[in-house]
Amino acid sequence: MSERTKRHASIETLDTGLGARDRGKVADALVPVLADSYILLIKTHVYHWNVVGQHFLPLHELTEAHYTNLFAAVDEIAERIRSLGKRAPLSLSALRDKASVEEETVNRTAEEMVAHLVDDHEQLTKRLREAALLADESDDLVTADLLTQRLAFHEKAIWMLRAILGKA
Repeated sequence: MSERTKRHASIETLDTGLGARDRGKVADALVPVLADSYILLIKTHVYHWNVVGQHFLPLHELTEAHYTNLFAAVDEIAERIRSLGKRAPLSLSALRDKASVEEETVNRTAEEMVAHLVDDHEQLTKRLREAALLADESDDLVTADLLTQRLAFHEKAIWMLRAILGKA
C-alpha cells in the first residue's frame, strides 16, 4: 500500500477544515439525534398501521408522510456521522440506549397517538437544537445545515399534530 493510500485510509488524516476533535464531538452529538429519529420513525409507522376512528384517513396519510421523511432523514444523519469519521450505531439496541424517545408498547386512541407524537417531536427538536449549536460552534456548516433542516420539519410536524388536537 502506498503512503498516499495509507494516508487516505486513515480517518485521522481527513483534511476538510474540521479538526478530528470537532468532528468527533459533532458525530457523537448526532448519535442521539439518529437514535431519537429512528425510534420516532418506527413509532410513527406503527401508528400509521394501527390508527382507527373518525380521523383515520388524515392521520394515516400524515403519518405516512412523516415516516417517509424520517426514513430519509435517518439515512442522511447516519451518513453524516460516517462522513465525520465515526461509525454509525450497529444495532437497534445501541440506538435504543441513546434514545430519549420511547418505543410504543400500548394500543392507543388516535388522539393519544397524536399527543405522543407531539411530545416526541418536541423532545427531538431539543436534541436537534443542541447538536446544531454544537455543529455551528465547531464551524461544521454541513451538519448545522442538516440539523436546521430537520428542525424545520419537526417544528412543522408539531404544529400540524397540535392542530389536530385543537391546540395550534
